[in-house]
Amino acid sequence: MGKLEGKVAVITGGTAGIGLAAAKLFAAEGAYVFITGRRQKELDDAVKEIGDNVAGVQGDVANLADLDHLYETVAANGRIDILFANAGLGEFARLEDVTEEHFDKIFGINVKGALFTVQKALPLLNDGGSIILTGSVASVKGTPAFTVYGASKAAIRNFVRGWTVELKDRRIRSNVLSPGPIATPQSVAAPRETMQRLVSTIPMGRMGEPGEVAKAALFLASDDSSFVTGIELFVDGGRAQI
Repeated sequence: MGKLEGKVAVITGGTAGIGLAAAKLFAAEGAYVFITGRRQKELDDAVKEIGDNVAGVQGDVANLADLDHLYETVAANGRIDILFANAGLGEFARLEDVTEEHFDKIFGINVKGALFTVQKALPLLNDGGSIILTGSVASVKGTPAFTVYGASKAAIRNFVRGWTVELKDRRIRSNVLSPGPIATPQSVAAPRETMQRLVSTIPMGRMGEPGEVAKAALFLASDDSSFVTGIELFVDGGRAQI
């Protein structure tokens, strides 16, 4: 029997990278998984790749109507045991180049999107459920040209501190999963020199793989972490610790 047998999980940003790896692992461990993505073709491809026990719902987490549609779809099939608010966006911009559009885009997806992904899920979330938010090592490490992104992930960390207390009577656990540089499509598209500089700061000397983060997400989603709440779990090759 899998660690998530009979559970229902919702994973936002589940079409690539960490979200897709987590969806595959959660489904393999027995969960029925709902994934979201903004582009229908990529969503369809991800559903096909995951195989059984999965449904795709197109939408943008920064659009509240899309979130309503997501949870209407989930409600028609049952309730939620695991909510992995993973959808996020990172873009580089030096301080002198930051625009209002850049700020609104990053905070709209990473902060507003995460907040309302969780808020709108609460009526469907089972007591004793697990909320996981994707943070980042960037929230605690200074990275040139990545400060708006880092600030957005610092907000994620504070959400979980508050929700841990707010939701304690329902025994809902809230935790942050904070990766370091991971070999995802976003990181591949980043400037090569920037990524090389980041990798040089990782004690393990390499980027992480999406599957390594997915295993940590499984821990936070499952009963293996039944006495774990309010934490920030770094999966970063040691970068945040030195």
